[in-house]
Amino acid sequence: MKYFLLLCLSYLYLSANAHVFVYHRFGDDRHQSTNTTLKELEKEFNYFKDKGYKVVLMMDIVNKVKNKEEVPSNWVAFNIDDSYKSFYENGLPLFKKFNYPFTLFVYVEATEKKYSDFMTWEQIKEASKYGEISLHSYAHKHMTHLTNEEIFEDTKKSYDMFVEKLGFKPLGYVYPYGEYDQRVKEEIKKFDFEYIANQSSGSVNSKSDIYDLHRVALVGKVNLKQKLKYKTLEATWIEPKEFPKDGILKRVKVKVDPKIKNIKLYLSAHGWQDIKVKDGIIDVILNKRLKLNRSRVAISPDYYTISSKLLIK
Repeated sequence: MKYFLLLCLSYLYLSANAHVFVYHRFGDDRHQSTNTTLKELEKEFNYFKDKGYKVVLMMDIVNKVKNKEEVPSNWVAFNIDDSYKSFYENGLPLFKKFNYPFTLFVYVEATEKKYSDFMTWEQIKEASKYGEISLHSYAHKHMTHLTNEEIFEDTKKSYDMFVEKLGFKPLGYVYPYGEYDQRVKEEIKKFDFEYIANQSSGSVNSKSDIYDLHRVALVGKVNLKQKLKYKTLEATWIEPKEFPKDGILKRVKVKVDPKIKNIKLYLSAHGWQDIKVKDGIIDVILNKRLKLNRSRVAISPDYYTISSKLLIK
């Protein structure tokens, strides 16, 4: 009962929430971990159609956020990361059939060097007739492992080549592997992107940071009803800021809405635990070793209204 009450409370202080969904490969059985079958894709598209969702461009959502306007809860946007050839050959025909727009994020080096599994510049130009085209780095490296100069140079190289080959500027950027920290974010913000997106569960509302937009990955067979439950919990993370040097997460401190009195805390490879909240402050000593080089810390009153922090070693 207490979590039901907290769920009700959450809707009192959360704005309307749109959802951004991420795909990678389509109809490519060689890569199950990133693949969506065409049967599954059509089922998902029919779900959105039958349930009254409006599929919009990423920039439609971004413009609402920039103007501090309510983002309709029935809005969804589709992102396709990496510009795999299977999108052009298998996925794009279904997007066209349903007249659903999309944003394709280009892995520039793969296209420029003509890697066999990726779209050509000509195919990307053709796809641009039906959706937006944006940027997914040049070399698709783990950005948190690079120096500031290397991050800047990778982004500049990809940006300049993108403009040269396509004749227009990329509006948005998404991090390779969804990995970033504040340092990476600040380097990418030096370019004139309209938005930057991550790959953390959540939603987008009028209070969202346009340089840190949440996206939910769709792969394999998906329970869309469950995915659409994800909402963004308004929270200010005080600790942790980054992956601890000794690998031990000592403390979690987060500011949340004072209405919340109890919350759940998640840590990768450790699971969930119940936490008391005092005057809108979560402050807990954990002293737990991070078992994964890519660990997520999350807080939620109901498992779905969520705020999280990705820690990369």
